[in-house]
Amino acid sequence: MAKIMVVTGEVSGDINAARVVREIKQLAPETEFFGIGSSALEEEGVEILIDPTETSTIGFTEALKNLNVHLANLKTLKKVIDREKPDALFLVDNAEFNMLMARLAYKKGIPAVNYFSPSAWIWGRWRAKWLARYRATIASVFPMEAEVYREAGAEVVFVGHPLLDTIKIDQDTEEIFAELELDPEKTTIGLLPGSRPQEIESLLPAMLQTAERLQKEDKQYQFVLPLARNLDQDRVAQLASRYELIIKLVENRNYEVMKIADLLITASGTATLEAAIIGTPMIIVYKVSPTTYRLARKLVKPEYIGMPNIIAGKEVLPELLQEKANGEDIYALARSLLQNPYHLNNMRMELKEIRNKLGGPGGVKKTAELILKKAGL
Repeated sequence: MAKIMVVTGEVSGDINAARVVREIKQLAPETEFFGIGSSALEEEGVEILIDPTETSTIGFTEALKNLNVHLANLKTLKKVIDREKPDALFLVDNAEFNMLMARLAYKKGIPAVNYFSPSAWIWGRWRAKWLARYRATIASVFPMEAEVYREAGAEVVFVGHPLLDTIKIDQDTEEIFAELELDPEKTTIGLLPGSRPQEIESLLPAMLQTAERLQKEDKQYQFVLPLARNLDQDRVAQLASRYELIIKLVENRNYEVMKIADLLITASGTATLEAAIIGTPMIIVYKVSPTTYRLARKLVKPEYIGMPNIIAGKEVLPELLQEKANGEDIYALARSLLQNPYHLNNMRMELKEIRNKLGGPGGVKKTAELILKKAGL
């Protein structure tokens, strides 16, 4: 019987880790799991030692505010490793923290598999060299990720992106419209402000302002906001009530909303890749503290921030960053796209090419098999 420590840091990582744990349980039912995670991992029977989602942030300065918490968590996990002696560490996302966990695993002689590894192709190739130095095995989900980590000398297995396995929408569009009580004759616009409290506070008001203005101009625009797991629904409802806007809030129906939407306004993150796979045109918005943004520009000067654009190597989807992520600019761009269907159709064609670059299905099972192999099973 194997023991596996799982370490993740926020909602999307928790969900991705849980999918792999579920597959491992199918392959090796007696495996024990424990570590850092949240509700998705807990539902799969993982013993949750620490739930990190409340301290999940975006950016350098934001993370520094919780530095003492992260150091305390690291100290706790060291003690757990010494006590439980896991056969493998499964490190998911949570870049800086899991880089330290990879080093700890190396020093303890425990194999580590890193899934959704630090974005070394954006944030500095030294991260890839770090994980290579400490012998972490990279379960790569992106083609450019595999290339960078191989060049750094890491052991890399290109498993493909798990979303190709997990995005399954059984209903047709008519059924979804009926279930969500939306009008199929209207233009549907989805708002996806992200799952972190920081994102809700910084991005949702601008999205709602945009929606209010568009709907006042044309009653044929209908808006829907899918409430992500762990999202503060009361806070979302409170913010929405400040605007003269008819908006539908739905729970746990992200993919269905993406399928029926003519356009999405979404925070940069996993949702952009999910929507790209489904093929939905979108506007990507992103905002962090000014200090974090200036530092990021100096360190890496990223050409694009949205993952679909990074994969494509060009701006397929428009991005509004920092001070441009405001109600006025989002409104102007959304209005232009909605009034020019040609641009939306062109986005859909480009998104098909992006999907093809993500490999084929089966990535979750490949990752599960890799972890079990490293654990000696």
